Amino acid sequence: MKLLRCPINGLRPVSEFQYAGEIRPMPDPDTCTDATWTDYVFNRNGAAGLKKEWWLHLSSGIWFVAERNTATDEVQRTYLYGEEPA
Repeated sequence: MKLLRCPINGLRPVSEFQYAGEIRPMPDPDTCTDATWTDYVFNRNGAAGLKKEWWLHLSSGIWFVAERNTATDEVQRTYLYGEEPA
């Protein structure tokens, strides 16, 4: 069984989680061009490697960040947003 560590609830079966996408810097919607906003909304960098991703623990409603290597599917660490490890 594949497991994922919730920063609050500990190690849990991955079926208790929902992936919500890669964390990417959002351009300011009030000042960016339509082309820049369109690129942000519709285009993704699909290159394999270490990514910061949003995950949701469905049972508790806890949103958190997982740093995951998409080439190996290995999770390096998980933490609450704003509490990034040094």
